[in-house]
Amino acid sequence: MEAIPLITPLDTDTVRRLRAGDRVTMSGVIYTARDAAHKRMIEAVEAGRPLPFPLEGQVIYYVGPAPAPPGWAVGPAGPTTSGRMDPYTPKLLELGLKGMIGKGTRSGKVIGAMERYEAVYFGAVGGAAALIAKSVIKTELVAYEDLGPEAIYRFTVSKLPLTVLIDSLGNNLYAQGPKVYRR
Repeated sequence: MEAIPLITPLDTDTVRRLRAGDRVTMSGVIYTARDAAHKRMIEAVEAGRPLPFPLEGQVIYYVGPAPAPPGWAVGPAGPTTSGRMDPYTPKLLELGLKGMIGKGTRSGKVIGAMERYEAVYFGAVGGAAALIAKSVIKTELVAYEDLGPEAIYRFTVSKLPLTVLIDSLGNNLYAQGPKVYRR
């Protein structure tokens, strides 16, 4: 099966067509944020302050990238465990976030919000941080510089290899995959 090419930002029609297990390549702009940045974004929303970037159609990659070696846009940039963002994710989905990239399972509340707001959760391969970094062609600091590698960055990516882990219908590769191998 050939990978499905995606260009960000994502629209609802594109998200609706994706299914758990689909292999994709993502190109365009994505944003990085981990739990500390998510907490600050929710605090901003609750205080009526603007977010550091518009969420509509955007994709957030759960990563704290390493410093870039010479000739690279970023250092190793492997995914972090997504469950740490679960307390904040439903609100961001409500505000227009369409995609998340990470590793690991998601809570029922997040999956329910993904179905309600039509969003998708992509998996990046853990342990392949240097390979993933090759897909990042440009980085720019966006917000929360004091968080160091956990600040929000804008990554321009080209053909970032991902797998749809949970689609907008709630189909979950973490649940489906083991069933296939039990047969």
